[in-house]
Amino acid sequence: MGFPRVSVVIPTYNCDRYIAQAVESVLNQKNFDDYEIIVIDDGSQDNTEAVLKPYEGKNFRYVLQNNQGVALARNHGIELAEGELIAFLDADDYFLRAKLAAQVAIFEEQPNLGIVHSGWRRVDPDGKLLMNVRPWKNVPELTLESWLRWKPILPSAMMFRRHWLKLVGGFDPRYPPAEDTELVLRLALAGCEAAWLQRVTVCYRQHGQSAMSKGLPQARSLAAAMRNFFAQPNLPEGVQLIERQVLYGTFVWIAWYLYSTGHPTEMVKYLRESLSYRSASPLETIINWGDSFAEYCTSLGEELDADALGKLPEWQDLVKSLLWEQEVSAVKLIR
Repeated sequence: MGFPRVSVVIPTYNCDRYIAQAVESVLNQKNFDDYEIIVIDDGSQDNTEAVLKPYEGKNFRYVLQNNQGVALARNHGIELAEGELIAFLDADDYFLRAKLAAQVAIFEEQPNLGIVHSGWRRVDPDGKLLMNVRPWKNVPELTLESWLRWKPILPSAMMFRRHWLKLVGGFDPRYPPAEDTELVLRLALAGCEAAWLQRVTVCYRQHGQSAMSKGLPQARSLAAAMRNFFAQPNLPEGVQLIERQVLYGTFVWIAWYLYSTGHPTEMVKYLRESLSYRSASPLETIINWGDSFAEYCTSLGEELDADALGKLPEWQDLVKSLLWEQEVSAVKLIR
């Protein structure tokens, strides 16, 4: 019997509430059964093992490891995988029915690809639709530059050629929970080509423990990953030319994210850091920050409460400080 075409790697930690739905979403794939499921249990203390007991079989493996974090859990799955292609599925997410077949078809049509990405559906803890995300509308091509600028990355929506993951050494555990962004940037820099499957293929569940709710760790790890990327020697000239733009945009996004997760003091820190990468007047930059915050809210189907932002003491102090610095600079020029 030959190897499966696709290895579905599901890292999990204390996710017994959702893990069965994740597994079932693979078992119920339409028009595709050439897969194996590898669940890497990263030291769960709940009933995960008991919940998964009924699924034991020829195409399902359950592996328990000491708690090491999701990056090393995924890497363990990569090492065990026998499929040419790897689809990651977070234990609280679940595939829509045609996910695997549709992405495999893109790989067959374009053998040069190392990644096939897709859209996703944001759902609440009970699986209720929040919004569909179709990133290709704003990012039509997946190149190193577009990964850097926009970072439209969700592992559960992606499929990878296994040899590319092994070539670059898998996920780096130094950057949780931004290890997925750091990996994709390394893959793109190494020459791994990517393309869209322009279809929503997975439900991304948002709840208190999901990556988008991790506040400070998410912000710090993304900032560290981006600084590390641009600190590398011999980056392509085109990448060097956009470094300031990318870092400015990244730090403004981090600031918005911290604002939206209730960390206004840290928001100010990253807005101030963004100033190092923008050559514009303080007033123009403040306006740009507000416009950017509004844009990021819109991308989540929400609306920025500009009045609440403007009344935030940390925002007011920052704005006053920058405008005062602008006045001092103007007086010095006149003298």
